[in-house]
Amino acid sequence: MANIASQIKRNRQNGALHLRNKAVRSELKTRARNALTAAQAGDVAAAEEALREAQKRIDMAAAKGVIPKNTAARRKSRLTKQVRDILA
Repeated sequence: MANIASQIKRNRQNGALHLRNKAVRSELKTRARNALTAAQAGDVAAAEEALREAQKRIDMAAAKGVIPKNTAARRKSRLTKQVRDILA
């Protein structure tokens, strides 16, 4: 257990950031799943909207540093390909 004030504060900050990042990563998975589900249902308009929203959230996560930018690019690419393949 830390007994230096700055480290105690840093531990609190890390805990808060961990929870926030965990929520963002969870949302990314949910958005991706929604896009795939909409595509599998055959609803092109809903699938495109869900894909756009998923890509937006991935970009936001990368901008905030939750995931690295190359990881964001890879996820967007793979998700787009999956949705396009299902709809084709």
